[in-house]
Amino acid sequence: MADSHIRNRMQGFKNKGKDQEEMRRRRNEVTVELRKNKREETLQKRRNVPISNVDDLGGGIGDDDDNNSDKITNLEELVQNAGRMDAPEIQLNAVQSARKLLSSDKNPPIDDLIASGILPILVQCLHCHDNPPLQFEAAWALTNIASGTSAQTNKVVHAGAVPLFLQLLQSPHQNVCEQAVWALGNIIGDGPCLRDYVISLGVVTPLLTFIKPDIPISFLRNVTWVIVNLCRNKDPPPSQQTIQEILPALNVLIHHTDTNILVDTVWAISYLTDGGNDQIQMVIDSGVVPKLVPLLSHKDVKVQTAALRAVGNIVTGTDEQTQCVLNCDALSHFNTLLSHPKEKICKEAVWFLSNVTAGNQQQVQQVIDAGLLPKIIQNLSKKEFQTQKEAAWAISNLTISGNCEQVAQLIRDGVIRPFCELLNCKDTQVIQVVLDGINNMLKMASSTTNSSGHNSVDQLATMIEECGGLDKIEQLQNHQNAEVYKLAYDIIELYFSEDVVDDDPSLAPQSGDGGYQFDPNTSIPTDGFKF
Repeated sequence: MADSHIRNRMQGFKNKGKDQEEMRRRRNEVTVELRKNKREETLQKRRNVPISNVDDLGGGIGDDDDNNSDKITNLEELVQNAGRMDAPEIQLNAVQSARKLLSSDKNPPIDDLIASGILPILVQCLHCHDNPPLQFEAAWALTNIASGTSAQTNKVVHAGAVPLFLQLLQSPHQNVCEQAVWALGNIIGDGPCLRDYVISLGVVTPLLTFIKPDIPISFLRNVTWVIVNLCRNKDPPPSQQTIQEILPALNVLIHHTDTNILVDTVWAISYLTDGGNDQIQMVIDSGVVPKLVPLLSHKDVKVQTAALRAVGNIVTGTDEQTQCVLNCDALSHFNTLLSHPKEKICKEAVWFLSNVTAGNQQQVQQVIDAGLLPKIIQNLSKKEFQTQKEAAWAISNLTISGNCEQVAQLIRDGVIRPFCELLNCKDTQVIQVVLDGINNMLKMASSTTNSSGHNSVDQLATMIEECGGLDKIEQLQNHQNAEVYKLAYDIIELYFSEDVVDDDPSLAPQSGDGGYQFDPNTSIPTDGFKF
């Protein structure tokens, strides 16, 4: 087979023409488990359920003994009494009883109370500026109704509560003010439509005024959580004007010593960086990245998780945006992250690196210089499958972005055996990614000549054959997926066919062939591999 024929065949291979934008994978293109595991993330909606001290939840009032005897179970009577503007004490007791029903730990009767017709009455109570306890109880009840389903939240909005909650942000009574913040957080957390509606009414500026040194921690936690909800959704994302208003606040909150506030702050940044390159650039321009990167080694795993998500989203952007993270010495944190006892962190760490190895050769070299290739390979062979999948992407991307010496280093570090082992998996996408990587390495070897003037493909092909990779590739010629069997067939025909050796003696193994000039003393994690 002539060299010109080899070159012509290479033009049809799958990775020809891939660029960094194609290779980098945003959050919505990563695995479902990475995308949908919400355990570490902040909740979109929160019910205000009293604990031993109501003040801990926002400066509540009165006794919260929720004994059944204290509750008004006749909803018709409750609604009637809640509307008794002429009898303030009866009205307050009725509204408080409704709030207690809605604050029960299990199965609060939200739909029953909505059906009773109490919503307009609760909203009307928000007008009673001369009766702060009534405002507070009504706001609390509405908060918990808004913590329910989207339909229940929309009932609160359609009853006209939002403009009144915004007015209550100016209340001189802190418990009323905080309860209004909480209610708005639940409404904003319902989704982008209600978020944008509340923003259009002017929530951002008064909300951010609460970020000041003398604010109680419980109140600031609620404010930060509302900011998270403002940043959360990306279909569509918040407006650029809103993001520009919020970013200075996040730059302040990221210094806070309270872990809950810090976790929510970093999640807010992670949501903003998950909205495309323009939003990534806005976050970078805000100056928050140098404060974000050190949190990768924070003592609290929840902070680490959020920080890893945020910087991971940034490196899905352009090479220049990726470099902003690398310039903050981000890679120095990854030896530890890649060996973290929490599998989810290992997985996200490898996903981060897969987007770096999709960058330019300088960025690939930074990964190598940080000593991370062996760690990626360990995650390829010793972790759960989803982590192995991310490692396969990292390696395959490196075979596209890297130069000959960088790919040679990958092979010297022992990637071939664990990489080929993944060809046995059931995931078609992973098989394609591995075949792409193997094809790229063989392609590079065939175009690399040693001191004897021969290319090095035979050396690499032998390694693949000795670890059982050739058998796996041959079996994949029968795969049901057209992309898989075509690529497997092409690899076999081009690099492992007897015709290759017969037609072109220069491709046959040569005595003393230096190949990639691998170090013969390099430890390979499989016995019998010789370069």
